[in-house]
Amino acid sequence: MALFSGMRRYLVLLLKGMAMGAADVVPGVSGGTIAFISGIYEELIESLRKIDLGALRELRQGGLLAAWKHINGNFLLAVFAGVGISLLSLARIIGYAMETWPVLVWALFFGLICASIAFVARQLERWRAAEFICLALGAAAAFGIALANPAQSPDSWWMLMIGGAVAICAMILPGISGSFILLLMGLYSTFLQAISGFDVIKLASFGVGCVLGLLAFSHVLSWLLRHYHGPTLATLTGFLIGSLQMIWPWKHTVQFYENRHGEMEPLVQENVSPWEYASLLGEDPQVAGAILAAVLGAALVLGLELIAQKGHIRNKAS
Repeated sequence: MALFSGMRRYLVLLLKGMAMGAADVVPGVSGGTIAFISGIYEELIESLRKIDLGALRELRQGGLLAAWKHINGNFLLAVFAGVGISLLSLARIIGYAMETWPVLVWALFFGLICASIAFVARQLERWRAAEFICLALGAAAAFGIALANPAQSPDSWWMLMIGGAVAICAMILPGISGSFILLLMGLYSTFLQAISGFDVIKLASFGVGCVLGLLAFSHVLSWLLRHYHGPTLATLTGFLIGSLQMIWPWKHTVQFYENRHGEMEPLVQENVSPWEYASLLGEDPQVAGAILAAVLGAALVLGLELIAQKGHIRNKAS
């Protein structure tokens, strides 16, 4: 019975990791948001923090099994296996969906983020002046990132390594999208092409950058959560609020740029109303479908929250 319960837990963790990976593919949406609302965020950060000199000491004194237990290896393996599976299998599907039904995809994530804001804010027992200040600063930071213009960077392996180190920090912050950071660095299309073409060198370079950035940043974030839990959660909530500007479903591109492959891509976009969208683009704004998609996104958050609560109750009982 215990074996079955353990297998079920790791299967759920694998699915949560896949949801994180799917979110990370979309510029403007963070896998950290999924980790937070699915109830694994703080365990994820704390497990990553334990990959340090202490883990090496455990490896030397107690062997591989002791070091694996020290870093909560089964948990990390399940989550990141899910992220990897999702990135490799869903990149093309999500890319196709965003090209074919952009309004509906953005609306889905808009509803998801709106519900996530309420979820994260409820984690705070009380709101004081410090929390409100951190909330405003977090929202301003995310809003400022959303207004930045994409750059053009070399698509070499070393640039992808740098991009991975920077983007992974955003990926584990709710509300700050790692994919959007790659977009700002001019590496998003390069990253997707590396996945689609299975460019081993570029993917390995990106992976090394992610590992280095993740190990360094997880220590900072873990320390903040342990010592300034309230202000840190308030800042994360602010990140989510500021990110709403990135994922408003109805956008009008006012400036394009030609990437290194000769393809025209959006450079500057402005948010417009559904009616302006129909007038400017001559396309159906799909208001009813967008509302349904947003409701579905919010329902996904509620479902993940209920699953996390049940798992927490079950773990307490055992």
